[in-house]
Amino acid sequence: MNDAADLLLIDGAARELHLPGLRANFAGYLEDAKRNSWSYGHLLAEVLKAELDLRDARRSARLLAEAKVPRTKVLSDFDLAFSRIGEETLGYLARGDFVASATSVVLVGGPGTGKTHLLIGTLITLAGLGKRVRYVNAASLVNELSEAEDDRKLQRLLERYARFEVLAIDELGYLHLDRRGAELLFQVITDREEASSLMVGTNLPFGEWTSIFADVRLAAAVVDRITYKAKIIETGVDSYRLRSAITAT
Repeated sequence: MNDAADLLLIDGAARELHLPGLRANFAGYLEDAKRNSWSYGHLLAEVLKAELDLRDARRSARLLAEAKVPRTKVLSDFDLAFSRIGEETLGYLARGDFVASATSVVLVGGPGTGKTHLLIGTLITLAGLGKRVRYVNAASLVNELSEAEDDRKLQRLLERYARFEVLAIDELGYLHLDRRGAELLFQVITDREEASSLMVGTNLPFGEWTSIFADVRLAAAVVDRITYKAKIIETGVDSYRLRSAITAT
């Protein structure tokens, strides 16, 4: 067989075996091998690495789409100069060690202090590490749970959320929840206890969570579940967005 026939055979086999990385890169790597006198083993290693890199990139893209982050925010862009948190906290979030131990992370601070940036940036980083993650606004989550309950699909939805290795619930505290909505949220939180990580962004200190939930005992139970084996990160009260606007004027 000549080189052209070999390439056709490789192309057909790669298509049949579902190896798009090999199919796309083999001809170029074959030229590199000839030009640089690669050994057969090195050529094979390079082609297989290209296949694995493509699979990792596609998986990360799929996990990021599944995360449903509302916009792109990366941890490396977080401005430490205007925040009370430091590099150690950013490193903790970026490493994602808390996922393996099913540790929760609670971000507490005023509006504009970077809570959403940190949540989204952490989820994007974790998706790149191959973790199944999901971002959701607290009010949207409660509405989704209520609708699922009305349609008799609640258990299926709860099981779907339970499969994520990290569930990030943002903006908890901006809206008061009625008793049923609070109970549904409590169920989601309870399902994750000691099994998988929860991230929460809230503008209220824990002592004020009774203003979120209709029942004082339920509020206490939610705080207990969320803070058990959790890392609490305080982002402060001074708005970064407000300071930026003042500085710009």
